Amino acid sequence: MIITLGFEAILVWMTQRARGFDSFINSMMNNMIGLYALLGALTTGLLAVVITYIAVHRVERQMASRLSVMLTNQLNVPALTDTRRNSLAIGRESAVMLEQLRRRVEQLQGEIARYSAQPVMVGGEQKEDILIQERHRIARELHDSVSQQLFAAMMMLSAMRSTLKKADDDDPLLKQVKTIERVVNSAQSEMRALLLHLRPTNLAGKHLREGIIGLLKELQTKIKIRITWELADVTLPAATEDNLFRIVQELLSNTLRHAEAEELEVYLDESANTVILRVVDDGVGFDTTKSEAAGSYGLGNIKERAAAIGGTARVISFPGQGTSVEVRVPIAKEGKQDD
Repeated sequence: MIITLGFEAILVWMTQRARGFDSFINSMMNNMIGLYALLGALTTGLLAVVITYIAVHRVERQMASRLSVMLTNQLNVPALTDTRRNSLAIGRESAVMLEQLRRRVEQLQGEIARYSAQPVMVGGEQKEDILIQERHRIARELHDSVSQQLFAAMMMLSAMRSTLKKADDDDPLLKQVKTIERVVNSAQSEMRALLLHLRPTNLAGKHLREGIIGLLKELQTKIKIRITWELADVTLPAATEDNLFRIVQELLSNTLRHAEAEELEVYLDESANTVILRVVDDGVGFDTTKSEAAGSYGLGNIKERAAAIGGTARVISFPGQGTSVEVRVPIAKEGKQDD
């Protein structure tokens, strides 16, 4: 700007020097007033653009934040229900649309929950009954054949080790026996996981908390693992509780088969009309970006089962750092209609 003013002063002096110094000063003042007016207009326009950009960007971030909360099924937190605060943050029209969307999602979740409670009939029988019968049949066959054979093999290996206990640790035969024992032990753990997975898919008249505690206590008798739990006594529709119970079964089965964990934590709580189920282990973990990772198929089933009752499932895992699975299911409000 200084260079521009200097150049302008030279031009004005060249044209006005014949008229004297006063004329030169008057011309410079007139030109500077026009220049400052132009610069003021440009500055004001630039400030308006910057302020508008910041305001729009802020509204976008506020809206994105609220939508991310909605995606986690937290539909009754103040960030979504406080219309006055939302009007100030994202504008009145956007706040009204957000509230309508929240109510619509809440209504759809209720419909999903009611639909999931209706039995699916196949050839005159309930689909769930057919699945339970088939699971029982497979579990019986596995227990009566494969499981018994694995137990017998372990007994024979133990007898062989007794006869070889005086042998040198470097004895090739003793090494082979130890290797076979590890393989059989691994197969037995896999069998326990499969049998746990094939257990009945409903609570058989129990509450969700009772059913989960029963599963965890049974698991403690089968494998060496530290288990801690904090389970609230939540009350949900029977179909929702059965599905959550089944999700816990699948998570425990995954832990048994893939995690190689030493500690397992299970939490069940209710917050803001949402039931939160979280299972955390300190196992080997896996890369969640790779669909072929061990356990990813079972976790895919868990996500589908959670979606079937109007919920969501989030998996956090890193190789060598364990796995955390959180399932959120909204509590459907009976009789609530959209405005």
